[in-house]
Amino acid sequence: MQSEARGAMLPEGDLPRRMLRDETLLVLALSLGASALSALISFIGSVTKPGGLKDQAATLNASQAPGRPWLDLAWQLFGIATALVPVALVAHLLLREGAALRAIGFDRTRPRSDLGWGAAVAAGIGGTGLLLYLGARAAGANLTVVPEALPEVWWKLPVLIVSAVQNAVLEEVVVVGYLLRRLGQLGWTPMAALLASSVLRGSYHLYQGIGGFFGNMAMGVVFVLLYRRWGRVGPLVAAHALIDIVAFVGYALLAGKVGWLPTA
Repeated sequence: MQSEARGAMLPEGDLPRRMLRDETLLVLALSLGASALSALISFIGSVTKPGGLKDQAATLNASQAPGRPWLDLAWQLFGIATALVPVALVAHLLLREGAALRAIGFDRTRPRSDLGWGAAVAAGIGGTGLLLYLGARAAGANLTVVPEALPEVWWKLPVLIVSAVQNAVLEEVVVVGYLLRRLGQLGWTPMAALLASSVLRGSYHLYQGIGGFFGNMAMGVVFVLLYRRWGRVGPLVAAHALIDIVAFVGYALLAGKVGWLPTA
């Protein structure tokens, strides 16, 4: 009993492997692991539905209360806030081991550097990602992605921007910073950890189709390599946020006005 009590107070790095493993699985089950399973079920539903994938749509930011803008806004903000709870949990778990989020490079010590490198990565990945999406959709391997379907109200663009930032913080903190740290502590090889992080990223985008899976998996590989080079998720959060902001706001401004942008 005494040894068990002492073990419960040990630093995170000294915790039994089973506890680290269970902790990691629980964090994923409460966040993007559950999203991956949901995306898989959605994908199965799409491929077994009559008609091609490109004739179906995957809507990312939809109205939660059509015709009731204030209630809709409340639901939008509620969804954004609750989606960040796993990030708060990760922060707590890292703080428990005496590290905090600074251990994975998510802090305010290098804002200009993070934003600068993030913008460079976003510029390189954003255009390539759009071309891959258009190609996959034309080949019938992807659904038509509708980045937003919100009503024309005053809070539309701010909510889209905040939603993009939320996506970036959640994914990069959990799937890159936290997951790679824990897998390293569990003794996984760098290659195995890279594959796990990248496949997970692709998996929770499966609702978009095969193109969404492989495109995001490739992005995951790049992001893991950059994280290992810089030791920070800050630039990755900035890059991801900028990519999503351009996608969400760009669609809101251009949908139906340009011929090359698919709409539902």
